[in-house]
Amino acid sequence: MSDKTEAHWTATRNLMFKHLGVWLFFGYIVHFFVVPLNAIKIPILGFPLGFYMAAQGSLIAFVVMLFLFARQQDKIDRDHGFAEED
Repeated sequence: MSDKTEAHWTATRNLMFKHLGVWLFFGYIVHFFVVPLNAIKIPILGFPLGFYMAAQGSLIAFVVMLFLFARQQDKIDRDHGFAEED
């Protein structure tokens, strides 16, 4: 593999592992702490924070992660000359 390809793959792999870490946090770690988080109430809605994070917060985080990943991957592709337009 050329140096350009190797640098692109390294940047892509690092981005993937970062997003997998965030996914692991919102997918599993937050749910382990639902009971202690339920002691915190969301002021406006009145829901317990643990319930909100389990029901909605994780899903919102995953959607935001998808858009961020796509934008960050596009930047990596452009920086290394692998953009779709190239």
